[in-house]
Amino acid sequence: MPEGIEEVEVWIPPLVTVPDVPGTLARMSSLRLVQTVTAGVEPYRPHLPDGAVLCNARGVHDAGTAEWAVGAMIAVLREFPGFVDAQRRGEWTYHHTDVLADSTVLIVGHGSIGAALERRLEGFEVEVVRVARSARDGVHAMGELPALLPEADVVVLLVPATADTAGMVDAAFLARMKDGAVLVNAARGGIVDTDALIAELKNGRLRAALDVTAPEPLPEGHPLWSAPGLLITPHVAGSTPASGRRMLRLIRAQLLRYLAGEPLVNVITDSY
Repeated sequence: MPEGIEEVEVWIPPLVTVPDVPGTLARMSSLRLVQTVTAGVEPYRPHLPDGAVLCNARGVHDAGTAEWAVGAMIAVLREFPGFVDAQRRGEWTYHHTDVLADSTVLIVGHGSIGAALERRLEGFEVEVVRVARSARDGVHAMGELPALLPEADVVVLLVPATADTAGMVDAAFLARMKDGAVLVNAARGGIVDTDALIAELKNGRLRAALDVTAPEPLPEGHPLWSAPGLLITPHVAGSTPASGRRMLRLIRAQLLRYLAGEPLVNVITDSY
């Protein structure tokens, strides 16, 4: 950190979390605003100094993450990874595959990214079922998940990382998913019980696409790398030029509000 960190009023942390968040925040005695470039704020929320406001980047990564989720579910259902392997071997492995059309897609965490995902699914002839922390018109509450999971062909995780969501996709959650269903995690790795997911993948009952893992980065030799029916990307869903452009627009507008003493946007008032 540079000299004069004690005078910093506004901190915009980098996309990759700095090694010592608690220590860094503790040194910023003049801090008034932390503006993250991510939707998730779990590295900062517990250590925020008194008098400082925490704001996230809600909306910045909606397009990239929603686009990744659509691409990931299609890739798994249409078996693109297997066809790529066959291409490398020079083999013509003709066979029928699953298809997204006529499927039921369950979006777990229907916030701004969930809404962006639903808009992108409108042309795919699917039924979308929405779940959020609290029920509202057209959206189910989390407590209804046990009854909804058995009907879903694709389950997309978009919930924030909180005490309530840590490990929520456990063995019981996965067991309620229908045979052949696809789990798509574009949220945080800690939301899924990794060992329970590996067990379901190895027995061939479920398939999955993960942009996030626990642990992360995924170490060499980890069982997830060789699990069948699994597509892994290295937390890249929101890492796009579109996100970069929208991030700069958000930061500029937020700093102008701060300087003018106007109300800030995306203020975190609870755990998320």
